[in-house]
Amino acid sequence: MGILMQYRPMGGLLVGALILLGGISLAQEKGGTLTVALGYDIDTLNVYSTGYLGDVQAAVAEGLLAPDAKAQYVPVLATEVPTLKNGGIKLTDGGQKMVITYHLRPGVKWSDGQPFTCDDVTFTWEAVKNPKFIAESKDGTEDVDHIECPNSQTAVVYYKHVAPDFASTLFTFGILPKHTLEGKDLNTDSYNQKPLGTGPFVVSDWAKGQYVITKRNPLYWRKDASGQQLPYLDSIIFKIIPDANTAVTQLKSGEVQMAYNVPYSQVESLKQVAGLKILKNRILSWQHLDFNFRNPVLQDINVRKAIAYAINKEAISKALGGFPEAIDSVVLPVFPFYNPNLPKYTYDPAKAKQLLDAAGYTLGSDGIRAKGGKRLSFKIMSQSGRTNDEVAQQVIIANLKDIGIEAMPDNKAGVAFREARYKGNYDLFYSGWITSADPNYCVFFCSDGPNNGQGYSNPKLDTILKQAQNTIDPDKRKELLFQFQDILANDAVSLPITTNPSIIAVTDKLQNFVPNPTNMTNFVDTSRWWLKR
Repeated sequence: MGILMQYRPMGGLLVGALILLGGISLAQEKGGTLTVALGYDIDTLNVYSTGYLGDVQAAVAEGLLAPDAKAQYVPVLATEVPTLKNGGIKLTDGGQKMVITYHLRPGVKWSDGQPFTCDDVTFTWEAVKNPKFIAESKDGTEDVDHIECPNSQTAVVYYKHVAPDFASTLFTFGILPKHTLEGKDLNTDSYNQKPLGTGPFVVSDWAKGQYVITKRNPLYWRKDASGQQLPYLDSIIFKIIPDANTAVTQLKSGEVQMAYNVPYSQVESLKQVAGLKILKNRILSWQHLDFNFRNPVLQDINVRKAIAYAINKEAISKALGGFPEAIDSVVLPVFPFYNPNLPKYTYDPAKAKQLLDAAGYTLGSDGIRAKGGKRLSFKIMSQSGRTNDEVAQQVIIANLKDIGIEAMPDNKAGVAFREARYKGNYDLFYSGWITSADPNYCVFFCSDGPNNGQGYSNPKLDTILKQAQNTIDPDKRKELLFQFQDILANDAVSLPITTNPSIIAVTDKLQNFVPNPTNMTNFVDTSRWWLKR
C-alpha cells in the first residue's frame, strides 16, 4: 500500500494502461475517460457475491429499479415503479400476500446482443436463491414463491407474504443473463471476472489489485433527450488504491480524477487543487463499534456498557474535522422509524469505571483492569488504509485506556478484512455500514443475518425484525422498529458512533454527476456523465 502500482502491457489495451498512468489526456476523442480511485481491493465482479460496494458492477449490471440521488426508487429495466396506486402491486389472501407486476423495457439487449426478457428475471431469482451459490446476501429470494412470464416483457412476481422492502432487494442490484449462466456454477464461472450486463459499460480488463477497465457498451438501450445514444464517456477506469493518502496524492497529480470517502484531514488541501471540486454526500450510513459475542468477557453486559459509556463521540467527530455527527441509533434520524427515546450512552468515564468495578475488574499496576488473572485486553479491528476509520479507532483506544481497558489495533485489508468481518475474527470491530433507501436491519442483527459476524443471537429480536419485513403498514412497522432499537440499545449489541458524510473529490470537467446516498453506489447512473474538453 502507498506505492504507485505498476501496470503490465495489455496488447490492444495498452492505451488504457497509459491512461491509468497519465490521467485523461489520451482519451478525449469520443467523450473521454474518467479514472476513479477505489479504496478497496475488489474480490469479485459478481454484484451478488462481492463483500464490498459494487461500484464497478453498478456501471455494468442493471436492475429493474434503482434509487436516485434523493433515495427514491426510479425505473431502469422496468418501465415504472410498481405501486398499489398504479396497480403494479396487488395484495392477496386478505392482505397477507402480494403480487408485483413488472413491465419490462422493450428493446433492451445484453452487451452480447441477446435480448433481455422475463426469463432473465426468473433466472436471477432461481440462481441467487440456489443453496449452492455462495452469495453475499440472498435477501429477498425467500420472499418470492414463484414468477410467471405471461410474455417476454412482463414479469409477475408472487410473494409468500407482504414484503415492503421489495425495491431494495433482489431485482434492484442487477439481473443475471440466463442465456450464458444457465447450468453454470455461479461461484466459479468467468462471469465473476467479466460480467455480462445491460448497463452503459462493459468490463474489458481486470488486473486484480490494480485496476478494472470498463468501456462503452455499443448496444446500450438508453438515449438522451436529443436521441443520442448513451453513455457519453468512452471509458471508466477504476484504480485499486486501498491507501487513502495515495489516492489523494494521485488526485493532486491528475492520475485519478475522482475518489470518494476522501479523508477529512485532506479536504482543505484538496480544495486548493485547481480543477477539483469537493462534494459532501450525506450517505445512509452509520459507524459502529461491534462486540464479538463469542468472547466470554464481552458476553458480560457490564463490560459492553462500560465501553459504551467510555467512548467520546464528540471527540471522534472533532478529530475528523467536525464532519461526522454523533448518533444514538443504527436507524438514522432521516428515517420515519427512528426512535428518539432510546437509552443513550453519553460520554461518562466515571460511570464506565463504576460498571467495571461492579463487575469485579480491578486496576492493575500496568493501568489495565483484570479479574481472576484475566486482563481486559482486546484486539480492535478496522480496515487498513481507511484513514477516517483509523483516526476514530485511535480515539476509541485512548478512551478505553482511560477506564483501564487495553485495545490493540489489528487492522486488515482486502479478503482478510472481509473474512474477519463476516466470521467474527476480532474482539472489537470499528467500521461502517451503508444501507439502501429502505433498510433491512435483519441482515445485520438477526441470528442468521449474513452480515452478523458478531455472533449475537436474540430470538425475540429475530421475530420483531422479521415481522417488520413482512408488513406494509407504516405504523405497525414503526412500532416494531422502535422495539428493535430498544433491544439493541439495552443489550449494548452494537454501538452506533457517528453518521459520516462521504467526501467526494472530482474533476470539475465531469458533468451530470450527482452523488448517490445509498448502497447502490455513486456509479448507479453513469450513462449521463460527460467530460468537458
